[in-house]
Amino acid sequence: MAVTPSYQSFVVEQLEHFALITAKSMFGGVGLYADEYFFALIADDQLYFKVDDTNRPDFEAAGMEPFRPYGDDHAMKYYEVPIEVLEDVDALRVWATKAIDVARRAKKRKKRR
Repeated sequence: MAVTPSYQSFVVEQLEHFALITAKSMFGGVGLYADEYFFALIADDQLYFKVDDTNRPDFEAAGMEPFRPYGDDHAMKYYEVPIEVLEDVDALRVWATKAIDVARRAKKRKKRR
């Protein structure tokens, strides 16, 4: 799950147009946070956003796949971001905002437990 410094820098620069981003190395990849919300990850120079039932259809409609670090049998709740979205700051803002909202809701549910 290697991440090249240039790809990480590009992703963070794109996202910083509209959010304060913190990148943290984890398990050979990079976790991305907006405030305290873990909403994205980078693995193998690919950006993935956190999903739930509210935004998963956007990714599926674009033909994107979930993050599967352990093979086809185990998909995580993160989906690959289309390159055309990553390169378009306005589109990225929409997709990232939805992913941040997913992370925010997930964190609130955890706190209630």
